[in-house]
Amino acid sequence: MTELSLLPAVRPRPSAPASAVAATSGAAFDEAVALTRALKLPHIRRAMTDIIPTAKAQRWDPAEVVRALLAEEAAGRAASNLRTRRQRASFPTGKTFHIWNEDAYSIPIPTQSALRTLEWIGRQENLCVVGPSGTGKSHFTEALGQAAVDAGMTVAWFTIEDLGGLVRRHRVDDSVTKAFARLTRTDLVIVDDIGLLPVSADAAEGFYRLVDAAYERKSLAVSSNLHPSGFDEIMPKTLATATVDRLLHHAHVVVTAGDSHRLSEAVNGNGVVALS
Repeated sequence: MTELSLLPAVRPRPSAPASAVAATSGAAFDEAVALTRALKLPHIRRAMTDIIPTAKAQRWDPAEVVRALLAEEAAGRAASNLRTRRQRASFPTGKTFHIWNEDAYSIPIPTQSALRTLEWIGRQENLCVVGPSGTGKSHFTEALGQAAVDAGMTVAWFTIEDLGGLVRRHRVDDSVTKAFARLTRTDLVIVDDIGLLPVSADAAEGFYRLVDAAYERKSLAVSSNLHPSGFDEIMPKTLATATVDRLLHHAHVVVTAGDSHRLSEAVNGNGVVALS
């Protein structure tokens, strides 16, 4: 259930007759508009020109008018907050569960269903999705992130090299620790595609700092071609050991398998629109 579905329903407003249009003019209406600006109520302001004439024409109870206007403001704010959280998450592709075929991938359906409840985020647990390229890791983790945003949570998406860039930017003024501490204000941090490329020293440090800062405080979701037990192949062994120890302590590990879904689509001619 999304936060929008929790809001009170706004009664449908049929078109008001011409005799009621006068309700949207005059000193009282102008003053009401000014008050919505002063109180920062933009959604009420937009709704007034429809609701007030309708209320007058249909002789609504005053309490119903207030309820309808407040419901418009609440719904508008919820939609605006949702857009802001989605933009701040910086998802790479916009993939959601609406285009996810749960039968097409190797992740057991009961596991998918349990993770989609998002209860593990509330318990500050981690998720590691590991397996070959094209087996649904990134799509599944992004779809979980999108679902978390829909549920009112905050999410941040990174590649491991993004974390290295964060380290470099904040090393200049010695604020690296503070920068990663701020990330723990986010309900879920997703780190995608670990293991595809060599990891720089800054990226390895950034990944460790993130895992350490989030440990038992916030949830991480990691997708990787390597099982975390093999992270010492791409990071210094001491750093990898400390990182994996914290990452896996409260983690669900999901291993994907099979052929690349992208390659399969390409071979079957489904990757492009056929040329005419």
